[in-house]
Amino acid sequence: MIFDRTPTLIGHRGHGSGDVVPPGAAAPVAENTLPSLLAAVAGGLSWVEIDVTRTADDDLVLRHDPTVPDGAHVIDLPAAASGLPRLVDVFDALPTGVAVDVDVKTILDDAVDDPPRRTGALLLPVLRREARRRRLLVTSFDPSLLVFLRDELPGVPLGLLTWLRFPLWHAVPAAAGLGLDAVAVHTGSCGADHPDTRLRPLEHCVEVAHKAGLETVVWCPTAEAAPRYAAAGFDAMVVNDVPGVLAALGPSGS
Repeated sequence: MIFDRTPTLIGHRGHGSGDVVPPGAAAPVAENTLPSLLAAVAGGLSWVEIDVTRTADDDLVLRHDPTVPDGAHVIDLPAAASGLPRLVDVFDALPTGVAVDVDVKTILDDAVDDPPRRTGALLLPVLRREARRRRLLVTSFDPSLLVFLRDELPGVPLGLLTWLRFPLWHAVPAAAGLGLDAVAVHTGSCGADHPDTRLRPLEHCVEVAHKAGLETVVWCPTAEAAPRYAAAGFDAMVVNDVPGVLAALGPSGS
């Protein structure tokens, strides 16, 4: 079991996607930074989500967009020149009681670079260490990375990320077939938020996922929609509006 309670709330890139002002803060806190992660924990969450990508010197940093503000690509810069938080430094500064959903952003170069330089190989020693210190979930849109980690890192839960035109009802059999532990879908990829109204109800898809041994995560529900996803049986929600979703779910939120 990945999550202790249903639904577990996971802070998206910390306290939320985009610059946000956590309760009690005087200024916005940028996403995918230690202050944002700590703000989510201070706001009552035990799980946070981070986006991880590779740099030119084969380091790993926190970043969602593949570019940095001057338009350069992260993969073309060494970690020190990128100005981005290094993954190992963030883990060292984050209390060990905080669980982390590591969203791995693989890059095109992973298809041709030598195996030791690929994103998954660089992640292995970091994840092995952290798995002894905290609860983890590793998610990615890249099935090849997940299969690599499945074989090299037994015991660490893995989840397939999907978005829009690869909806929940496709993702469930794909994740089960890959031998993964979870499936994570955007709100636009499931239920009433998906344009194809001929499809099975959301609750049915979640039920099938659970029967297949998969835990289910939905990302970016609004505070207004969160109770509907909770009622459908999702095990976790990756949220931007931490206080709003907590208030909407009431005592069931975590």
